[in-house]
Amino acid sequence: MAEKKKAPAEDGLGDLTYEQAREELVETVRRLEAGGTTLEESLALWERGERLATACQGWLDGARERLEAVLEKDAEQG
Repeated sequence: MAEKKKAPAEDGLGDLTYEQAREELVETVRRLEAGGTTLEESLALWERGERLATACQGWLDGARERLEAVLEKDAEQG
């Protein structure tokens, strides 16, 4: 089974997996779109969402690079 990578601790996300970060990002966007939060709360949610989105994009970019490397290796061997 594939290892689930964790978010680097220095990004403020602790040990979230990609799936956990993605779900939290979805919930953060839902809360922002629903409104009803103070300006300070909205800014905190926005900042958290930015960190979550960046982390998720990093995981996706890494997965794409791994796939491309495998495809390139297969093409060279084929």
